[in-house]
Amino acid sequence: MEGPLQTSVHVCHENGQWMSRLPEKLWDIPLYNLALPGSHDTMTYCLDKNSAVSGNESKLVKFLNKCIPCIVHPIIMKWSTTQVLTVVEQLEAGVRYLDFRIAHKANDPSMNLYFVHMVYTTVTVQDILWEVLRWLETHPQEVVILACRNFDGLTKKLHCHLIACIKEIFQCKLCPRNVVPTLRTLWQRGHQLIVSYEEDVEVVEHCELWPAIPYWWGNKTATRALIHYLEHMKQMGRPEKFFVAGINLTENLRYILVHPFGSLKKMTLRSLPCLKIWIKKQYPGPNKECINIIAGDFIQNDDFVKDVIDLNTKINPPLACQSKGAGTNSISFSA
Repeated sequence: MEGPLQTSVHVCHENGQWMSRLPEKLWDIPLYNLALPGSHDTMTYCLDKNSAVSGNESKLVKFLNKCIPCIVHPIIMKWSTTQVLTVVEQLEAGVRYLDFRIAHKANDPSMNLYFVHMVYTTVTVQDILWEVLRWLETHPQEVVILACRNFDGLTKKLHCHLIACIKEIFQCKLCPRNVVPTLRTLWQRGHQLIVSYEEDVEVVEHCELWPAIPYWWGNKTATRALIHYLEHMKQMGRPEKFFVAGINLTENLRYILVHPFGSLKKMTLRSLPCLKIWIKKQYPGPNKECINIIAGDFIQNDDFVKDVIDLNTKINPPLACQSKGAGTNSISFSA
């Protein structure tokens, strides 16, 4: 238990089909100019407490976990878990960007792929891809962006296996990267999934894969420092297409030692009031200081998803970011 910061898990099913309820004047705007809620490290709700530490972790972490696992492993789990909702619950809550960190376990002779964040998950990638497909089939006007990243331990053969699975499972639901992804276009063509792949060689070979989506990762332990970083990135100018502003805080070894009874969840929940204010001030759009995807940890808390979706009410085509202090146009989400 985490005392006063303990929260109940609640899925807002009203957001399960929010894209289909957007007003028609937003149907011809590319998705990279809309505000989309995302989850950071999507699959950490099912990390395996009995799993080995990832081969990508530091030698010190692996050594301590081997010497005193009864102490170190629970700490690793507390600071590795970023979500409590399942992938289907996240989609039902309105999340439209999934952050998949994919790995192959060392010394595993099988072709099984898992998700990883310090330790591996209990579920395989293939099983989750089928879950995403089943959800898309029951939500035909919703579009999901799936970011495949990290690729811990994947060989060329395993990349080919993963891409073949993606193609076999999603088939015509995959949106090719030469398509301008507006809702109207995607609905007309039956596309529901945009897959970004953090491996350039594979992207070149497969038109169904999109390039890696830039992720603004602040790597900060303090909320103010994170907001300062995000504002600095906005001043530098947004990428032309999809990109993610990560509102997730990141622990380091010093922070963990100073907070021995802490967890990533406690760290996140304390930051939410300030981050909520920052989110509400943002504008989607193509201009320099506009945002696109906003991804966070523990997405079920503090109306995070709703706040991001509501940013789209500020859009009044022709699309333009409104200057600070300017009035905004209120629009209805009813179809």
